[in-house]
Amino acid sequence: MRFIETARAYLKKDPSAHSLLEIILLYPGYHATGLYRIAHFFYKIKLYFISRAISNFSRFLTGIEIHAGAKIGERFVIDHGAGVVIGETAIIKDDVIIYHGVTLGALRSDIPQRHPIIGNGVLIGAKASVLGNITIGDNAKIGAHALVLSDVAENEVVKGLPSSQK
Repeated sequence: MRFIETARAYLKKDPSAHSLLEIILLYPGYHATGLYRIAHFFYKIKLYFISRAISNFSRFLTGIEIHAGAKIGERFVIDHGAGVVIGETAIIKDDVIIYHGVTLGALRSDIPQRHPIIGNGVLIGAKASVLGNITIGDNAKIGAHALVLSDVAENEVVKGLPSSQK
């Protein structure tokens, strides 16, 4: 089951997590992802009002804003998720972990793919901003407070304002 697999990802990636029950009942990132998946279902069948209502309820409950149109893969972990914002056309692949205050946002509104594509196994540090129609390669690491405005290669580590290689 997808929800149990996600909870197990939290156990693996978050050393402060002690049990599946703790994660399922108490982790806001886990709740936000679950509610996103429900909202995304309604978004895909073009019931936008319902999807928006679920997204807004989730943001109120968790402090995490995930647009129902975003595409999120498996075992997605939001650790200390307050202030996370994920835009409508963002694509997040499998085994990604992001920390509090991360923004996956747009720079332009006149193109279909406005938000970033995040590869498998990516880590995005606290308060990083990844903006625009860019691709973050598999297993890349984005440092805390980084401003990323251009593509990042696989296995690359970036940091700073704007980001640069390690």
